Amino acid sequence: MKVQWWYVIVPKSLRRIFWIARLGIARAYELQGETTKARAAYQDFFALWKDADPDIPILKEAKAEYAKLQ
Repeated sequence: MKVQWWYVIVPKSLRRIFWIARLGIARAYELQGETTKARAAYQDFFALWKDADPDIPILKEAKAEYAKLQ
């Protein structure tokens, strides 16, 4: 995965906010009917959370929302 600009300048303690914001972007695209962009944003979110515990509620919700887009 390519390193994003914010990954370099944002302190580690704040990076999770950007990761969760990526989910918000996916949801916004979905509400606008932009399913292709929504899928890409969900995939970016999942790439950032790839090492996370799969039982985290926000990750479960995102996976369920993504499944509806398929």
